[in-house]
Formats: sequence, structure tokens, C-alpha cells
Amino acid sequence: MSVSDAIADGTIRALPDFATLQRAITANATISVVIPTLNEAANLPHVLEHLPAFVDEVVIVDGHSIDDTIAVARELRPDVRVVLQDARGKGNALACGFAAAGGDIIVMLDADGSNDPAEIPLFVAALLEGNDFAKGSRFAPGGRSNDITPLRRAGNRALTRLVNILFGTRYSDLCYGYNAFWRHCLPHMQVTCAGFEVETLINVRVARAGLSVAEVPSAEHERLHGQGNLNVVRDGLRVVRTILTERLREDVPAANPDAWCPTFRELAAAPDGEDRPAAQTLAATGARQSTA
Repeated sequence: MSVSDAIADGTIRALPDFATLQRAITANATISVVIPTLNEAANLPHVLEHLPAFVDEVVIVDGHSIDDTIAVARELRPDVRVVLQDARGKGNALACGFAAAGGDIIVMLDADGSNDPAEIPLFVAALLEGNDFAKGSRFAPGGRSNDITPLRRAGNRALTRLVNILFGTRYSDLCYGYNAFWRHCLPHMQVTCAGFEVETLINVRVARAGLSVAEVPSAEHERLHGQGNLNVVRDGLRVVRTILTERLREDVPAANPDAWCPTFRELAAAPDGEDRPAAQTLAATGARQSTA
């Protein structure tokens, strides 16, 4: 029985301490969850309170929210790390989070409640089985979506088929942001884009690098509160441009594997409860951290 099968049928969940099993298999590998946020104060209670206990680190990457996102995150999880992205867009937010994260395994999780944190063990299991990248799919057997519109579904299906033809992949879902991967994938991913095309960029570059990818069935839920920023036409065109650019790009290894790392600012909780820039430097991750 595979680890995924054991989790799916409840065998592993029935054990008293899944964290002990997970660490035994991964030789004490640590897990970071990266969550981009922009005015998600109303959604964070659901997301943070349902994270599995074995998650070692939570990195909130805030896009300069004007609500209480940061305060709510700190109240719910005092050990949360809060990073301010250095530009705008989901791609830049994820890049800042990846640069800051310290775990051996990194999980990408949306803050709007559409991704179920309880599925994280399935993604971790796929990595434990020897895969480099665990790719969430709403359209793999066992997956579903309560949020995607018919237009977005049709567009995603067409774009997925295009990527499969151009890159020899067998993906069932291209534009979905629930993924997990081992840290060694970062130099191959080189996340340098700004917007919602980031999922496509990652999926294509992982495939081009010849990394082992396992699709994990995932159930996408409707956003709990607020409105999303996705624009079907604008972001769809950005995805097409990304696919074509990557297809034409020469397969030349990056001269500096850490060149993609953006500058970011991490906040540390002050004694009076206010947030201020953290002074520590994450040299181990190759990140360029600003203390201004």
C-alpha cells in the first residue's frame, strides 16, 4: 500500500501522531506553508485553524492589505512569519514567500478558503513517495471544483491541452494554485513572473526540468469572503504568452540559481503588538531581505 492509499483509506489518519510518521520517512524534513494574502482577514480563521499540526512554518506574504489581515494572522497563529511582497501580483507574492520559507517541503496555499488545508497530507504523501513536485488537480479522478465557471473551465481545458502537446506532459489541470514541492525544485522553477500566470510558469518549468510530478486530486471550494482579482481575458492572455515564451526559450541553466529571489521585508511583532521590520537575514535561503 502506498502512502497516498494509506492516507486516503484512513489508515494513517487513524495513527495517534501522523507527524511522527511523516518525519520518520522524510528524515526530519520540515514543512513550510506559503500563503499570499490581500485583504483576507475574514478568510484566515478558516485557513489557519485547519492547517495540519505537523506544519512547521507558516509564511504569510501580504500584498499591503488595508484590513486586519496581519493582526488576525498573528492572533490566530503567534508563530506566523509575515512577509511584505516587494511588488504586486500573486506571482511576486509567491516568489517572496518561497525566498523566505525555510522548510524542506514548501506548500502553496490560497488564503481565500478555496483550498482545503486538510488535503496537505495528500500532497506531502506524494512527495514522500519519491516525487519532486505534487501538483493539485481539480480534474483528476477524485478532484472537483465548486468555484470554476464554465468559461474558465473551457479555457483551462484548452490551455492544459496546449501545454500537454507542446511540452509532452499529461496534466489534467494547468491553472490551479494548490501545489507542494521539495526545496530543490526552486532553482528550476525560477519564479520571476508577477501575476496569475505563475501556476502555468511553475508547471511548465518543472516539466522542462524533467522533475517527477504527481497529480493530487483536490476539491476546490468557493471563496469564503470577498472578491477575487482574477480577470479571465487578461490573465488568460498572460497564460498563453507564458506558454509560448517558455516553448521558445532555450533550455540553458541559470548562471545564478538564486537570481530569481526577490527583495522582501519581513515583519516582526514588536513588544507593544505593533509590527516592525525584522532584522534577521535569511542567508541560508539565498533570499535578499530588506530591513528598511
